[in-house]
Amino acid sequence: MGDETTEAEAPRADAREERRVARLARRIGAFAKAHDGAEANVAYIGARGARIVLVGEDGAWGDLVAPTYATATAATARAGVTVHDTFDGGFAAKIRTGPYEWSRMAGIQIGGPANT
Repeated sequence: MGDETTEAEAPRADAREERRVARLARRIGAFAKAHDGAEANVAYIGARGARIVLVGEDGAWGDLVAPTYATATAATARAGVTVHDTFDGGFAAKIRTGPYEWSRMAGIQIGGPANT
């Protein structure tokens, strides 16, 4: 049961996976186009799949969740973005945060706007 796929179902499952990869790649490509290019990091988040964090050349950032790590890596490869193995300091330093993010981060720590 569960994830087992019969021979008859395999082509459908492959087609479904192909559509997922294509859809994610389009979204990644649209982000990259809107922000003069983008780089990514893919992180496994357990049963939920994998998180794709995108950082644009202009410092904007966003993220997507893919159902599997393989789907996420296939989508980033298809979109043609550079993928970092780790979310290290150099990569993180490219992110530009605004007042909203700072307010939210402070609020989480000291009972500010994020906790109301």
